[in-house]
Amino acid sequence: MDAEAQDSFRQFVENRSSALLKTAVLLAGGDRHAAEDLLQNALIKAAGRWHRIDEPEAYVRQILYRQQISRWRLKWRRRELTVAEPPESGAAPDTAPVAELRLLMRGALARLTARQRTVLVLRYFEDLPEADVARILGCSVGTVRSTTHRSLARLRVLAPELAALGPAESASQQPSRDFSPVEVRP
Repeated sequence: MDAEAQDSFRQFVENRSSALLKTAVLLAGGDRHAAEDLLQNALIKAAGRWHRIDEPEAYVRQILYRQQISRWRLKWRRRELTVAEPPESGAAPDTAPVAELRLLMRGALARLTARQRTVLVLRYFEDLPEADVARILGCSVGTVRSTTHRSLARLRVLAPELAALGPAESASQQPSRDFSPVEVRP
């Protein structure tokens, strides 16, 4: 990689890595360490082809999605339970409901299968149409629809507290798209 390409890549990583990490965390079911590994591997793959990439962010996101698909297909992969991280120090007391909602959503997403979680992240966090999700995952639009339906139903079972929130109440407690990509209706 020449000096100009290195500078371009370095600038891309500095500017977009936090947004890409948020997506990776959701894909990894809230496991930040696995998400960092996922993102680092995607960036390594992109660096090797950097001078040929037209849309760098789309290219890296595609690598993230495909790596996650490969991870869920591995049969020998062991399951680990994620636990809530301690709250950040100095957090304002009025942010507790938002933090609880994020932790609840993160925990519920972590208990979904990797395929269900990936479909929900692509559909609701990345806001991709069903056809694009189907293309990325290599399946039919009907499969995406049925997986989305089953995933939302499972979320309602896993986190009934989300269903208890009204649409206005849940919207007021969601200041960002970090860990609450799914609107759950009663």
